[in-house]
Amino acid sequence: MSSRQTKVSTSELKLRRLMEHNQRLREDLARPRIRVSEASVNLINYCKNTTDYLVPSVWGTISKAEDPFGAPQPSSGCGCVVM
Repeated sequence: MSSRQTKVSTSELKLRRLMEHNQRLREDLARPRIRVSEASVNLINYCKNTTDYLVPSVWGTISKAEDPFGAPQPSSGCGCVVM
């Protein structure tokens, strides 16, 4: 009787895994999609219109006050930054 229960539970486990996999595939199918050409146009427009401060060869140098990655300007004191 134990071997029958093992077979039943094994087959039930396989069925449950298949049902879960089927559900994940259905969720993937329902996910909204856009065409590659539309996504590439959006990416190109974003890259052209968004300033990247880490690429000064394209956008030119910026002042230290505008640099979000630069060290903050000390208002008083020694100017040490603790991280």
